[in-house]
Formats: sequence, structure tokens, C-alpha cells
Amino acid sequence: MSDVDAAITRAHHDEWARVVATLTRRFGDLDTAEEAAAEAFAAAVERWPVDGVPPSPGAWLTTTATRKAIDRIRRENKRDDKHKEARMAYDDDPPEPPGAIDDDRLRLIFTCCHPALAMDARLALTLRMVGGLTVPEIAHAFLVAESAMGQRITRAKAKIKAARIPYRIPSADDLPARVTGVLAVLYLMFNEGYLATGPGTDPVRHDLTTEAIRLTRLVRALLPEDGEVAGLLALMLLIEARRPARVSASGELVALDEQDRGAWDTALIAEGHHLVRERLAAGVAPGRYQVLAAINAVHTSARDIRDTDWSQILALYDHLVRLDPSPIIALNRAIAVAELDGPEVALAIVDRLAEPLANYHAYHATRADLLRRLGRSQQSRAAYDRAIALAGNTAEIAHLTRRRDQLG
Repeated sequence: MSDVDAAITRAHHDEWARVVATLTRRFGDLDTAEEAAAEAFAAAVERWPVDGVPPSPGAWLTTTATRKAIDRIRRENKRDDKHKEARMAYDDDPPEPPGAIDDDRLRLIFTCCHPALAMDARLALTLRMVGGLTVPEIAHAFLVAESAMGQRITRAKAKIKAARIPYRIPSADDLPARVTGVLAVLYLMFNEGYLATGPGTDPVRHDLTTEAIRLTRLVRALLPEDGEVAGLLALMLLIEARRPARVSASGELVALDEQDRGAWDTALIAEGHHLVRERLAAGVAPGRYQVLAAINAVHTSARDIRDTDWSQILALYDHLVRLDPSPIIALNRAIAVAELDGPEVALAIVDRLAEPLANYHAYHATRADLLRRLGRSQQSRAAYDRAIALAGNTAEIAHLTRRRDQLG
């Protein structure tokens, strides 16, 4: 990747949400903001290799996007309204006060997570507008078809426009009603960074995981008594702590049982464990993120994979299934069952998840591993083949291919 390409990539990651937020506030329309931002980044791809990276890439992108938006509105508005054109051109309105949130990106996340929208629509729209994730990446996170996800995002925008839902900056009183959606957005954003699905991207997108952690820290500062905020932060920290050991020098994903635990970030682990203990001491029934954080605390407490307390992990998954009876949670629980009761018992659980997880690569990878442990090499190979076909991450494909090729 050239220096200019790297600069454009950094600008996209750093500036997308800020440009979209600025244009949404000014023009009051998400479609206009998104399309103008996309046109500005396309212009950067065309112009910066020729003219050089500007001294202030963010300002260049905002100015270019604003001009693109004005041009678009002028094309669509056939009436000769000089007053509107003057306002578009000069925009002398004072900037809005930041309200309860003094961060552009987090403010837009809370703004997009409007309670008038269905939760799945809130999440999809916010990941697209703020996270900058592509429709295929978002579809993968929700295990739905790309066309269905595109329609979901389009319908969410249409509802906002038809119902005239205001994109005002949320006040402190608005935050508790929106925080569930915000946490879900940050979790999905972190997951995309933890194991990227987009073609041509790095297997692990450190920019996304770092930004998700930063934003979750800001939410915790806003809502310090919210246990799920603390739980999500702990979960992210404990997963991020393992990042230095997750991809080999050859670019292959390294499974938890093969990782060099000496490479884990002990400071992040200590902070994550502290948050988990803090929530346990609160004596309040834990939510989904707190239980997931506790599971990861058990994993990161073991100095060797053989020291893992699988009975405690299974007990936590049993609790989690009651909170979130999703097939993915059931799949992860089956991995703990395999360690305690053997692969045959676990395989029976996994096979019952075939229909909802038919297009989920981790389902087939888990099934392949269980079949391998049972000595059913031919069936294991077929399951690995299916997992490889569905996986979008180059590091994971390399890992699955090696495991498949090791079969007798």
C-alpha cells in the first residue's frame, strides 16, 4: 500500500463519521450526507495521488463533501429559490452545542439510535453511517442476505424522512433509552475489527477495535452506573488483550488453544478483570455483556489451555442462554460442552443448529473440529470445505485450510 493509499484509508476510518455528522446537521438528510461523503472520498482517491495529500485531510473532505451536497440539492431543486441557495453556500448558522456528548462520532451514534426505529434497523443504519461498514459486512454480522440488509437500511432512512424524525443532539435524559442500541452498535463494530469480513481488508482491523474501545470508554464516562456498559468495555479489553497472539507471522489465524499466552497484553487483562470483579461486587443480576466478559475473564485467567475452568465457563453459558437464546450462543456453549462431556455430546447439540446457522462459517468450522476429534475424517473434510467457502477472512481461511489438510 502506497503512502497516499494509506493516508486515504486512515482518513476514511478517522473522518467518515465526522463528515457525515457535519452534513447531516447542516442539511438534515442522511441520504444527502452519505452520498456526498462517499463522493468526497472518491474524489480523494482520484485527486490525492496526483495533487498530494492535503495538509488537513479532514477539512478537505468536509469542504469537498459540502460542495457535493450543495450541487446535489441544486440539481434536485428545480425551483429558483435564491434564499435557499444563499444559505447552502454560506451557512452562517452557529454550530450546535454538543449537549451531553462532546464527541462527534459518539454523538452521531446516539443520534442514529433513535427509539422510533426498530432495533435491527437502528443497528444496521448506525453501522453504515457511523461505523463506515459496508452493506456486506453488516449483512455478515446479522447473518442475513446482502439484499435484505440493503433494503433494511433503505427502509430505515425512508422512515426517518417520512416521520420527520429529528436528528437533534440527544440530551442527557435521552441517553438511557438509547444506550442498548448504542452498545449493540459498538459491539458489532468491535467484532468486525476483531475478525474482519470485508474482502481486501486486514484480517484484524485494529483501527475498528481501538475506536470501539475508545467510544465505549466515553459511554462509560457518561453512564458510570450502567452495568452493561462496564461489561461491554471489559469484554472488549479481554478480547483485545489477545490480539498480539491471534495472527501468525505467515498471516494465519491462531486459535485460542494454540496462542502464545505470554504475548497477551497483561495491562488490558488486568483492567478487564477489575471491571468484571467490580460488577460481581455490585450484587446486581448481570446482563449479556457482563456474562460474556466473565467468560472471557475465565479464559484469560488460565496460564495454559489445560488450566481452563470449563465447568465455570459452561455454567456461565447456561446463564447466558437464558438471557440470549440465540443459535450463536448455543454454538459457543457446545464448545464448552465438548471439553467437559466429549465431542459426541457436543456434536448432537451442534447438529440441531444446522438450519439457523447453515450459512455461518463458524458453525461448519466447529462441526468440522468435532468430527475430526471423533475420527470421522471424510465428514470433517466436507465441513471444513464448507467453512472455507463461507469464511471471508484470509487469516481464518488459512487456519481452516491447514486444519483440513492435516486430516488423515
